[in-house]
Amino acid sequence: MILLAVLFRQLQAPPPKICGSPGGPPVTGTRITLKDGRHLAYHESGVPKDQAKHKIIFVHGFDSCRYDALQVSPELAQELGVYILSFDRPGYGESDPHPARTEKSIALDIEQLADALQLGPRFYLIGYSMGGEMMWSCLKHIPHRLSGVSILGPVGNYWWSGYPSNVSWAAWYKQIPQDQWAVRVAHHAPWLTYWWNTQKLFPASSVISFNPAILSREDMAVVPKLAHRTYVGQVRQQGEHESLHRDMMVGFGKWGWSPLEMEDPFPGGEAEVHLWHGADDRIVPVALSRHIAKTLPWVRYHELPTAGHLFPIADGMGDVIVKTMVL
Repeated sequence: MILLAVLFRQLQAPPPKICGSPGGPPVTGTRITLKDGRHLAYHESGVPKDQAKHKIIFVHGFDSCRYDALQVSPELAQELGVYILSFDRPGYGESDPHPARTEKSIALDIEQLADALQLGPRFYLIGYSMGGEMMWSCLKHIPHRLSGVSILGPVGNYWWSGYPSNVSWAAWYKQIPQDQWAVRVAHHAPWLTYWWNTQKLFPASSVISFNPAILSREDMAVVPKLAHRTYVGQVRQQGEHESLHRDMMVGFGKWGWSPLEMEDPFPGGEAEVHLWHGADDRIVPVALSRHIAKTLPWVRYHELPTAGHLFPIADGMGDVIVKTMVL
């Protein structure tokens, strides 16, 4: 019984340190309250909202927060009238954790955020990495609210139906072995995700530890730009389980549907979907995005021939992505 109790304790993640709770991190930013009582923290940039011609919601990636929004030059923001709203996804930064979150819940959170900030009936979406994967959910569940979508280096779920086995397996083996195991655990045994990524017997996710081995040459060239992230301590401040581990459990979990089987969400041509991926992405295999683009004719695909996973932070890329989407 004692051994079982010790084992159970090792498998259980500690409770999150919720912002604003006794002993938890302070609330320093602006937040909205969702219908279920959770809070979402957000950040605004670009031109003032009431002067904007194009209102964009940015959805950050893995191990990031609301301050990691796509960088658009002030000159372009003024020229095109671009307003950008970014927010901490549940469990990150100062947004409350959501232990019951699913791929669908993030789309509904985004819709509530847009309504709370009075963005109007339609808005643009840009999602990067794990946030990019969630764009498929938004296209499925809230297409009527979207003016256009840009999906940047999206994480792909190897178990989505519609991938030929040769494509999914080739992509699978592009990962280094420790990441194959971390992803396998998140999919098949999500209740072990916390333990797997905190135990010392085997190497856990290299993405969590930011192992340089998973970065391309172009990625390494832009890494110094991350030095501005003086806020990095906020990203995981509520605990790694409700941010990083929960992200893996949802992103690589058992979805009840597959983006590869989606019909065109904009059959009347009222909006466009742009998919961007770096050909030398060593974190998220490009083969999955290539196959999605071939399968879904309504997706406009942009492959950057020498780029890695961090291409959105390269100089000028924010301007290029936004102009492609709104013009």
